[in-house]
Amino acid sequence: MGRGKIVIERIENTTTRQVTFSKRRSGLFKKAKELAILCDAEVGLIVFSSTGRLYDFTNTSMKSVIERYQEANDQHVMMSATAEAKLWQREAGILRQQLHNLQEHHLQLLGQQLSGLDVKDLQNLENTLEMSLSNIRQKKDTLMTDQIQELNTKGRLKHKENIELYNELNRVTQENAELKKKVHGQGVNEHPKDTAIKYSILNVDDENVPVNLELSQPQNVESEKSGTLNLGEDDKTKRPATS
Repeated sequence: MGRGKIVIERIENTTTRQVTFSKRRSGLFKKAKELAILCDAEVGLIVFSSTGRLYDFTNTSMKSVIERYQEANDQHVMMSATAEAKLWQREAGILRQQLHNLQEHHLQLLGQQLSGLDVKDLQNLENTLEMSLSNIRQKKDTLMTDQIQELNTKGRLKHKENIELYNELNRVTQENAELKKKVHGQGVNEHPKDTAIKYSILNVDDENVPVNLELSQPQNVESEKSGTLNLGEDDKTKRPATS
């Protein structure tokens, strides 16, 4: 029965982690030694534990291995920079050629620099222009249709608003007419017309609607005064004379 698959993740238990580190470090150093002997390779191996302890292995000298590594790394960096520069130069050349082709094609679409084209190229150019013109017209028709629909929608909304405003105006007009009728019906006509004095005031709600008020003067004022005087004289005649 085969061994179960081990999950590669950090071991939380300190003791188990230390035991696993010791076992796998020994196995790693054993494999490095075998690699150096079997393949005649120069091997240098450095390991730091979680506590900071150093473990190393080399079949020659660790100093020579490190120096050789630094030299190889510097050469690799220089080669990488040179290769990267050549790559960008090549990309720049490709982009310049593409830009030149696009500019030339643009001029041909404008009807310029057609001297180097044969009948087949001119036919292809004509087909391209017709296709482009068809797409432009289709896009224009679509935009115009959308704008017409939008304007129709706005027109319907404005028409609805106008109807609502017209109904509101009719309602206000009707209310004003009823208010005028009520104001005109409040005139005072209880006193005789020949003795009435008319005063005209303005309605508070509608300044154009006059309200007529009639104030009556008291009748037979003179007779009342004379009657008062006569009553006084009669009283004098009826009183007995005083000695």
